[in-house]
Amino acid sequence: MKEKDNPTTIRFMMQYYCPSLTQISRLKTREVTIGQLKIGNGHPIRVQTMTTTDTLDTMATVEQTIRCIEAGAELVRITAPSKKEAENLANIKAALIEQGYDIPLVADIHFTPNAAEIAATIVAKVRVNPGNYVDKKKFEQIEYTDAEYLEEIERIRERFTPLVLICKEHGTAMRIGTNHGSLSDRIMSRYGDTAIGMVESAMEFLRIARSLDYHQIILSMKSSNPQVMVQAYRLLVQQMQQEFNECYPLHLGVTEAGDGEDGRIKSAIGIGTLLEDGIGDTIRVSLTEDPELEIPVCKDLVKRYPANRMKGVHHIPEIDQLPYSPFEFKKRFTHSVSTIGGKQVPVVVADFSHKSSITPDDLISIGYTYHVDTDKWTISDLAADFIYTPNGVIDFDLPGTLRVITKPEQWETVNDRTKYLPLFDFRNYIAAPRKSAFINFVMVDCYCTKNGIRDEQLIEIAQDKSVVFCLSSQLAHAMPAVRRMIVRFMDLKIQNPVILMTESAWSSADEHLIHFATETGALFLDGMGDGICLGVSAKVAAAAAENNESSNVSGRNYFNNTSFVQFLNTISFGILQATRTRISKTEYISCPSCGRTLFELQETTARIRAVTNHLKGLKIAIMGCIVNGPGEMADADFGYVGSGVGKITLYKGKEIMKRNIDSAIAVDELIQLLKEHNAWVDPQ
Repeated sequence: MKEKDNPTTIRFMMQYYCPSLTQISRLKTREVTIGQLKIGNGHPIRVQTMTTTDTLDTMATVEQTIRCIEAGAELVRITAPSKKEAENLANIKAALIEQGYDIPLVADIHFTPNAAEIAATIVAKVRVNPGNYVDKKKFEQIEYTDAEYLEEIERIRERFTPLVLICKEHGTAMRIGTNHGSLSDRIMSRYGDTAIGMVESAMEFLRIARSLDYHQIILSMKSSNPQVMVQAYRLLVQQMQQEFNECYPLHLGVTEAGDGEDGRIKSAIGIGTLLEDGIGDTIRVSLTEDPELEIPVCKDLVKRYPANRMKGVHHIPEIDQLPYSPFEFKKRFTHSVSTIGGKQVPVVVADFSHKSSITPDDLISIGYTYHVDTDKWTISDLAADFIYTPNGVIDFDLPGTLRVITKPEQWETVNDRTKYLPLFDFRNYIAAPRKSAFINFVMVDCYCTKNGIRDEQLIEIAQDKSVVFCLSSQLAHAMPAVRRMIVRFMDLKIQNPVILMTESAWSSADEHLIHFATETGALFLDGMGDGICLGVSAKVAAAAAENNESSNVSGRNYFNNTSFVQFLNTISFGILQATRTRISKTEYISCPSCGRTLFELQETTARIRAVTNHLKGLKIAIMGCIVNGPGEMADADFGYVGSGVGKITLYKGKEIMKRNIDSAIAVDELIQLLKEHNAWVDPQ
């Protein structure tokens, strides 16, 4: 059989961006050598981070680099914004070697080709950003004729070629790293602020390098929006396959992800979605925290993909043709069942299955607080919509908006069948003697048995317009199994809403967060989900109860979770926020800091969050310098950007509102700016 006729090849051509959507199969990429480290071509997924120290402060940079290495970093990136920083990389490298650390160093270059050329003779890899390396980024509305456009590409070729030749001579690798927020005016004029524009920006530089027979290249497509980031990587793989019939290694990351739980969730969704499909050869989690704190998150992501993960599981049928586009977001069409599905935001189901009884105080953990003096409930923006308990009737009056899902036999005993709703196993639903007149939840364990559920059974159940499917899988490869079932729904024209149910058997809060964000976030990014329900195994729940664990992740925390139920509720809303499917709080786009940062970023981020975290739906960017600041703020409503040492410039969208404010008063000025544009409400 010819290669082009190979079923695997045909499926790849149909999917365009990964070898399989149902089996873990690493995307075949070229092998790149960085120092002594091999990347791509099936080698282990490498983890890396970036220093935040002043590159001219040799010892501070060395000490921080060592802390990162000892935390598990396999590469460390250091900014080199000018020639003097690039030259000092030699001193940093020498000091590290003297202390016994020969780790590959990466020079981060943005605007200065001369700095890149110097760095390429010293370090193992240089990173250039096509959006501002030679190309221009001034937020000007410029129209380019075809001739002018080609002239600019030739100008780039002339200025980029010397760096490529130096890298060839010295055996230096290169990352062509496109940032969503730093696309050039030229690219923006033709492609707009799009994932396609990101891909073309990188491809222009890759074509030049290939024309010079230089292939020690890694690429990245970073964005602060996981949806844009995932789409850009998929498009890049598609483009490289179509144009070159091969792929270069890919470095994954969600840029300006923020800090705390939100930064970890956003990163896990973006990176994990691609790793699930076998895409990614090296990763970085960009947190506004000390760089060594990024490494454990990276390691938690990577360890989910051992080589034997699929061993011993049942086969999930391949997808011959996708009924949706993986390159653009479009929510799966569903009809409404009460408050679930249709154009409504995804619902959150809180799992109380491991509690033998429920009290009013238990509901505090899912956003409901009862006040005895007024006999009223306060409902927060993170209030779950349903609770699941197998134990039947709750012996107190519930808040008016909260409903209970329970076993059919328990449901039959209740009087209020608008407040209580049944959860059936699909095998029992058709023959069930009594069903709800409002909502019937039907559980489907996707592809966990060889026989499974037949199409005619699914169609029969789906004809009942009160049915909401609850999809889960006991397979180790759970997310693709659920995705495959939803694709099957789409092929069968089943339009009932779907709640994504995911259970974790991992040990730590950090591992749970990564698991939930990856397993469910990947599906929400592709428009597949009308609700979310997170749970833990009985073993995990018992251990947590016995040890009185609070379920807070390592590093910075903004939510003081006092129970597993609260932790799961917080993560549920965080996932929906990060996938932009349900907005329940303020969103922060903050950079992880580096040697270019012009103010104390971590402290400032915490201060801004403390005074603005009640502004539901508002997006605030906190950026250390001008390099990515205005660009990444294109997705933000307001921006706080370092413009000089101790100086801050405030933005509304891309428009400068206040220049060079003293950092001592800049947070107050930001609040005033919010007030001036009717974006402020006083906290309650």
